[in-house]
Amino acid sequence: MNKEKKIAVVLMSGGMDSTLCAAIALSQGYEVAGMHLNYEQRTKAREERAFNEICDFYKIKKRLLIDVSYFKQIGSSSLTEVDMQVSKADLDSSAIPTSYVPFRNANILAISTSWAEAINASALFIGASQVDGSNYPDCRQSFFDAFQSAIDLGTKPESKIKIITPLINMTKADIVREGAKLGVPFELTWSCYQNSDKPCGVCDSCALRERGFRLAGLEDLLAV
Repeated sequence: MNKEKKIAVVLMSGGMDSTLCAAIALSQGYEVAGMHLNYEQRTKAREERAFNEICDFYKIKKRLLIDVSYFKQIGSSSLTEVDMQVSKADLDSSAIPTSYVPFRNANILAISTSWAEAINASALFIGASQVDGSNYPDCRQSFFDAFQSAIDLGTKPESKIKIITPLINMTKADIVREGAKLGVPFELTWSCYQNSDKPCGVCDSCALRERGFRLAGLEDLLAV
């Protein structure tokens, strides 16, 4: 009798990190179910395009687009408030940039857990990094460990859904190198917080991407 294929919900923003997560999940034998969220971010249409192109590349059939536009109503993030300036990158600063969306990952994990339980997925992959990111408090391993306890307590005993954070201790250069090994189509990904046509090159996400490729010694085909 054939063993039933294991399913992983992968949170896919259309960016580099989540795309590598999808590649890792596939390499580990999971059937990937891709989840993408629209929270009225500045680049929502460009990110959704990247998500769909990446899913097409990997032949991911299970896809779910979720509207969480209430984040725009909540406010306090330059990603959702057009009157708030997106912080210019300062990669040596320990300050939390204006792009931080209050408690976003908790909301995302709650929604993805619901879908995971509904489709009998056993894993949630999220591409957070606590060593080379934007100092977001909800990207720390301690946060994911705490949320795992909530999942264990709040889902059916047979669900056994585990949060997997394969990039949590990886730098952006590590992510580029690992992606290159796995053949990740980084040219399909979108990182910029500010623009939807040409990357601005000055926001946190653009700066981290540029540094990652430079330190990895590889060319970013999106920038060509």
